[in-house]
Amino acid sequence: MKTILVPIDFSKATKGVIEAATTLASAMNARIVLLHVVQPLIITSDYGLTMENFQETIASSEKHATRRLAEISEELKSRGMQHVQTVQISGPAQTGILAEAQTHKADYIVMGSHGHTAFYDLLIGSTTQTVLRKATCPVVIVPRAR
Repeated sequence: MKTILVPIDFSKATKGVIEAATTLASAMNARIVLLHVVQPLIITSDYGLTMENFQETIASSEKHATRRLAEISEELKSRGMQHVQTVQISGPAQTGILAEAQTHKADYIVMGSHGHTAFYDLLIGSTTQTVLRKATCPVVIVPRAR
């Protein structure tokens, strides 16, 4: 059975990414692996979060992600998608997506493009761009909705 890795971040782009992935999965009788990467917080000031608040924020993010992944998985199953798996990891998104693609022997990665500015991509880096360059399987990019 083919495997489609679907990294999602619960942004506005998520719905379109999931629709594209389910269409592809249905056509190929493939399983879907929904992936969410909880990224570490970046503190840029001495007046940032205290360590207690930092850990609380991460725990809250992880709980939210677990709940959202379960909701999306159940929705897909109710629509007839029999083979849906969820994975949640922590760390840099690019590294996590590429590692999970290898772990699950993904035949495709279906992910969104947020359409940030070139300046943003220069400063922060583009997850989609990095995955596209380094993936060992085809990557389907779903443009952000206009």
